[in-house]
Parts: sequence; structure tokens; C-alpha cells
Amino acid sequence: MPSLQQALGAAEQAPAPVPDLRLVDWAPRSQVSVPASAVGRAAVPAVDVHNHLGRWLTDDWCAPDVGALLAMMDAANVATVVNLDGRWGDELEANLDRYDRAHPGRFLTFCQLDWSLLAREGGEREIAAQLRDAAARGARGVKVWKNLGLTVVGPDGALVAPDDPRVVGVLALAGELGLPVLMHVADPKAFFDPLDAHNERFDELAGQPDWSFADRGRYPSFDQLLGAFERLLVATPGTQYIGAHVGCVAEDLDHVAHLLRTAPHLVVDIAGRLAELGRQPRRFRRLVEEFPDRVLFGTDAFPLTADQLEVHFRFLETDDECFDYAPGEAVPPQGRWQISGAGLPAHLLPGLYAGNARRVLGLGAHLDAHLDAH
Repeated sequence: MPSLQQALGAAEQAPAPVPDLRLVDWAPRSQVSVPASAVGRAAVPAVDVHNHLGRWLTDDWCAPDVGALLAMMDAANVATVVNLDGRWGDELEANLDRYDRAHPGRFLTFCQLDWSLLAREGGEREIAAQLRDAAARGARGVKVWKNLGLTVVGPDGALVAPDDPRVVGVLALAGELGLPVLMHVADPKAFFDPLDAHNERFDELAGQPDWSFADRGRYPSFDQLLGAFERLLVATPGTQYIGAHVGCVAEDLDHVAHLLRTAPHLVVDIAGRLAELGRQPRRFRRLVEEFPDRVLFGTDAFPLTADQLEVHFRFLETDDECFDYAPGEAVPPQGRWQISGAGLPAHLLPGLYAGNARRVLGLGAHLDAHLDAH
């Protein structure tokens, strides 16, 4: 009978074959055993300030059954959802009819603006007229997307930066009209880096190569876009801004703090960035502690599901460690890692979940009453 040493020696001489596994097919299961909290309902009524309910990003309505959406919101203690898909003109009317007017207090629709009009001389005047029309129809704010700075061009064919004087004029008008501006500048920092072995979002970008903005001959750098965003904020002090995706730089919360100190009229939402915040939960907690009235709840999860809401509540309310930020996904969409909870103190939750949104969105007394009774 061979000894253990002989058996080990034989094993060393004949290693098991390594499977031919592609990175895209690798879906490791964590072996860490840690406590898990189920948080299916927000501790206090919540306002999701960043979501998509319209037809802009999909072939049909993101919420095909509004009744089912409302039932899920009630179960999860979500009082109100901000719909960023209003667009303009007839599409804005369709969104207002379907959501805001049919269910007062439960939905607030933001318009968008047709920045492609800047491609012709005087296009900013047409955009300003479009903005006034949207305000008159009942839009509750303005959504500015990342195409401003990445693809929108002027009459000369050059990219229009977020701090372009024509943009400054339009967004200053939004402030005069009392419309907050939720602004998405750039994209994750990794999207501006080469798609190589060092890029932490390689999985995602390999599947969607058109999301890469690494071509410096075609696109500005991440830092250039963030700098333009800061200059826009400084140039329009009368406009209330919501910096989408944690001020558009969730990877660097020191930079977010800098923006918040520079621009008192800026708040940030946490939408679509649990994968980043959950890697730095203690730093995120310090940010909320330093700026308790400047951080807003949002998900950017569409279609909105109970699972997505639960993972957001779990991140905010517990100190659980090592859990999935994208439940049900074999490969996490924004990076191959798990997250840990921020465990925010209870006294910070009412402001983050809804109180800050009430102020920023200018919710009327009837909406305040709805939130209080929800």
C-alpha cells in the first residue's frame, strides 16, 4: 500500500487537467460565510429620484403595468418615483398623462431637451423655447444626459462641452423656471481607459464596446468632462442640480465632497452606483455624515424590481458584508466583486430617503401630506 507521501508525489506528477474556461463564462461562487439581512422595506418612506418609466430607453413603457408598479412601491415603502423619460412635446404629454396626472404624488416626470438642435445656428433659442413649453406642460425638472459633452455637436461639428455658453444659458433658464436639473456627465471612469488587461470593467465593455470612450481623438477625457461640469455649476448658481450617479464620479468620493463644497446648489443621488459605493462603504458613510442634506436616494433600476430595492435598502441600512449588488446576475454587470453595507445611522435615513428630495424637488404640501401618510 503506497504511503501518503508516495500518493502526494504521484499526484504532483499527474496534475488534473485545467478546464478550458473563458473569462466570460467564469461565474465564481463566494465561499465566505457571513450574516445576511433581508430588508424588503425602507425604514422610512422613500423617494426614488432617478428612474426610467417611459419609452426612451426601451421599445415600450419601462413599467408596462402601472398598477403592479404601485403595489410594489407600497410594499417597499417607496412613496414617489421620479421618471426621467419625459422627453419633450407629445412624448412629455404621454408620460405626464400615464404617470403624474393619473397618480398624483406617486410620480414626478422630468423633461429632456433636444440638444441636437445646437447643430444649427441659434439652436439654443429653440431649446430654450422647448424648455419653457415643458415647464408649462407640467414637467417637474430637467434631465441632461451624457450625450452633452460626448456626442452633441455645434454648427462647426465640434463637440459641445457641458460648460459651453449656450448650455449655460439654457440651464440658467431652468433655474429661473424653478426646474431642478438632474445631470449625467461622462460615465464610469473605466469607460475612458483603454480596454486592456487593467480595465476593471473589461467584462462589461467587451460586451458593449460602443460604451468605451477611450479614443482621445474622438472623446474628451473623464477629467475634462468633470472639469466642465464644475465650471457649469459655478456659472449657474441659481439652478438646483442633482448630480446623477453620485455626482458623476462615484469612484472618488473626495472629488464628490469637493464638488459639494464648491457648489452649494448641488446635491447628488446614489443611483446606479452600488457597485462603487459598496466597495467603500465607510467612506460613503462619512460623505453622508458630512453632507446629510445633500445625498438623495435613487436606483436607476429599470424595470424597478423588489430585489433591486431590497439590495439598495440592505446597503444603506445594514453593515452586512460580501453580498451581491446585482441579485440574479450570474456575472455582476459592473465588475466581478461583491459589496458591503454602509450601515447608516437611523437619524440619517429620513433625509437621504425622502427629506432631501422634498426640498430639492419643491414638493407641494399635498405631496408632503402623501409622504407623511404613506
